[in-house]
Amino acid sequence: MKKEIKFSLVYRDMWQSSGKYMPRVDQLVRVAPEIIKMGCFARVETNGGGFEQINLLFGENPNKAVREWARPFNEAGIQTHMLDRSLNGLRMSPVPSDVRKLFYNVKKAQGVDITRCFCGLNDPRNIIASIKYAKEAGMIAQATLSLTVSEVHNEKYFCQLADELIANGADEICLKDMAGIGRPVTLGKIVKHIKTNYPNILVQYHGQTGPGFTPASILEVCRNGCDIIDVGMEPLSWGTGHADVIMVREMLVDAGFKVPEIDMAAYMRVRALTQEFMDDFLGYFIPESNRRLQSLLIASGLPGGMMGSLMNDLKDNLVSINKSLAKKGEPELAIDELLIKLFDEVAYVWPRVGYPPLVTPFSQYVKNLAMFNIMQLSKGKERWTMIADNIWDMILGKAGKLPGEVDPVIKELAKEQGREFYTGDPQALYPDKLEEFKKEMTEKGWDFGQDDEELFELAMHPEQYRAYKSGKAKANFEAELAQEKAKKNPAPVAAQVEPQTVQVEVNGEKFIVNIAYGDAASNASSTPEVSKTVKTSAEMHDVIAPLEGKFYLTNSSSETPVKVGDVVEKGDVLCYIESMKTYNAITADKAGKIVEIGFANGDSVDEDDVLFKLQ
Repeated sequence: MKKEIKFSLVYRDMWQSSGKYMPRVDQLVRVAPEIIKMGCFARVETNGGGFEQINLLFGENPNKAVREWARPFNEAGIQTHMLDRSLNGLRMSPVPSDVRKLFYNVKKAQGVDITRCFCGLNDPRNIIASIKYAKEAGMIAQATLSLTVSEVHNEKYFCQLADELIANGADEICLKDMAGIGRPVTLGKIVKHIKTNYPNILVQYHGQTGPGFTPASILEVCRNGCDIIDVGMEPLSWGTGHADVIMVREMLVDAGFKVPEIDMAAYMRVRALTQEFMDDFLGYFIPESNRRLQSLLIASGLPGGMMGSLMNDLKDNLVSINKSLAKKGEPELAIDELLIKLFDEVAYVWPRVGYPPLVTPFSQYVKNLAMFNIMQLSKGKERWTMIADNIWDMILGKAGKLPGEVDPVIKELAKEQGREFYTGDPQALYPDKLEEFKKEMTEKGWDFGQDDEELFELAMHPEQYRAYKSGKAKANFEAELAQEKAKKNPAPVAAQVEPQTVQVEVNGEKFIVNIAYGDAASNASSTPEVSKTVKTSAEMHDVIAPLEGKFYLTNSSSETPVKVGDVVEKGDVLCYIESMKTYNAITADKAGKIVEIGFANGDSVDEDDVLFKLQ
């Protein structure tokens, strides 16, 4: 009898791997029936961190999006699965245990059948807790091996991890080849170990196609017993995305496997709708380079799922880096030169911070640390002089045990800054907080939502949810989209000279935003110029933004924001700049009294903007 291989469509990840955003819920509910009519998918990926946070950025309700996207698949008998980050839930930073428990109850109620629990460090303690919470909520717990290649990540390492996760209740195992750098033969051996020792454990393979190994990897894992393959489809397959379902099917048919038929008429309709969504607005945020295979990804090991945001980050940081190089009289970099420089720096940084598997959020942390090093070097400063607190938490063991050793140079730097390494259970560092969020919602008159789902969104994404509720998130997104459209469809030269300040109305509330056109975009601010006053008094001191990003006064509900009139000491945290998905603490470089705060929560800031004035 032929071995049967089933397919799962990773429609969410297709978009994340290609660009910055994914379809709105009205678009998703249009494409869902056509995906079902294709008749070849046993599973569809419905959500994850890179889904719900994007909903919030759009000004959409994530809970409505998950329910409406999952419903047609539930009704058709197609299983739905989501990606969850274990200790980090759906975000980039650790989540209290009471919020983690609520997470699974909410998603089960919304129609998600399976949770793909992974830890970016492969720390079994983090994954085992998620297995427990998911099964208590009635979900299928798919435990994940986050695959990478290093001197500590070998066949034995992953086989032992699979053994431990299965012993602790995992219903299924996913091989998450997030960078597509898993070597095919080794992946086959890992699957064979699992299926030989646990024949009833379902194995699912997820592989990005960026470096080019993936078709060979799919064939090897199937030959060794894999049950389900994650696939993509045109026009978002290949490149930094996923192998196309048509190719995968034909390859497996030729190899003698039993695979489902594809309704090609429905395939073409899904293909056309996907292209329509790209033409509508999503294509403005898809770099062309992400549509190509890239063997250079083998050395860096960066995952396909972050390449969309990475290329957008490169464009943003290139301006800053070139500005610094110009000040020193050095030649500017082209974006491809910066990409190679980044890959080289990732290779330098990764072993020195203990070989964390390059998967969310730690792929972002390693990439960001590499980018910060490049930025500091371009300014004539030293490496390691800009490390965000959540990156420090990874280095110090507060997110889980690192697979390798931290470099002595970084250990010494931690000692100099009074930072201590941690070896205990990471969850113990993040106490329960649901009661705080319940109090906030009650005070603001916000509905907890069906199955406490609105409470969950605030607890999981506090700052993003508040920006969504205020309408500011939607206003910022519409301004960003207008700017991208202006770049692709530039106005006449005479009309491009100055940025344009416009008024955007969202839910009856008006917001002032700046939109820059053409070459002016790189120099334009997303806030009115009045926020960027120049130092006028010798007694005044400006606190300057060291990088661009989003401005926030706090990073958690437990922090008290500074205000005008507060007296601060040198080293006190004044605010955070969210850049490249990490919160970077901005501290006072001298003591003084705050006399002016230049930005509001959620405002975009550029490098060298004046954040605070101290007296």
